[in-house]
Amino acid sequence: MKGYLGVDVGSVSTNLVFIDEQERVREAVYLRTRGRPIETIQAGLKKMASRLPARTIIRGVGTTGSGRHLAGTIVGADVVKNEITSHAAAASALVPGVQTILEIGGQDSKIIIIRNGTVADFAMNTVCAAGTGSFLDQQAARLNIAIEDFGPTALKSGAPVRIAGRCAVFAESDMIHKQQMGYSLPDILAGLCEALVRNYLNNVGKGKEILPPVVFQGGVAANVGMKKAFEQALGLPVYVPPHFDVMGAIGAALLAKEKMARGGRSRFHGFEISDVSFTAGGFECDGCPNLCEVAEILRAGEVIARWGDRCGRWSHALQNGEKTG
Repeated sequence: MKGYLGVDVGSVSTNLVFIDEQERVREAVYLRTRGRPIETIQAGLKKMASRLPARTIIRGVGTTGSGRHLAGTIVGADVVKNEITSHAAAASALVPGVQTILEIGGQDSKIIIIRNGTVADFAMNTVCAAGTGSFLDQQAARLNIAIEDFGPTALKSGAPVRIAGRCAVFAESDMIHKQQMGYSLPDILAGLCEALVRNYLNNVGKGKEILPPVVFQGGVAANVGMKKAFEQALGLPVYVPPHFDVMGAIGAALLAKEKMARGGRSRFHGFEISDVSFTAGGFECDGCPNLCEVAEILRAGEVIARWGDRCGRWSHALQNGEKTG
């Protein structure tokens, strides 16, 4: 079997996807990053290798997410793309004609506006955690309810309560107040979903023309209560694709396929790198007033990549095989 690998490394989850030549998702791996991206990437590669046929050929690899440069260095990526590009590529492939993408992940959220098959506009919210997966996980734990039951319980509500959702702190305190007033759990959860959707549309989606088809992806798309709240607020059907939680990785794999179609051999280092020793570090360069924070990654004690320097003093020298000290 031949295909392409996509790796999406985020602050909360690390996802790997393998697509075949027909762009069908054959395998998907979803892991919690837990602050250890290198070990998680290697664990994901090992799990992916165990699921694929022994003689599978990887024809290209793409990486995305906040840890895309780190992942690209470790796996030997052919393309390294940002989240906007990757999520747009996946949604456009799985939902032809999509015009609006609502994406809510573990610690951030974004909206992507697509017109005529290309990204026309986007916005991201990386400042406030209200409405993200980590916030919902926290509230579910506080309410002593499994996160998997959050959405189905919210759907049982007959009269959602009004909860202030402008800020994560205000939303939590207001929710506690509503509990103390005696409101039922379904009404509180449904009210929280509606509050978080209002927060999303008033901040991330402010000023954006939301047209159908509308796709909802990211880990929070698993919450049917959030899906219903979006549909009520927008007055439009909201579609959750089958692989909503790994769309970034799917997009990275599709972009790798597109890149390799132009010819060349993949830089993929092989699944064996799951057993190689990698370490990450960094330092502050004092070569100029910018004081750039330079990140570096070492394989078996040898520096193999650096990034973060604005002038390229460190990264370019390493790429050219030079030593800078």
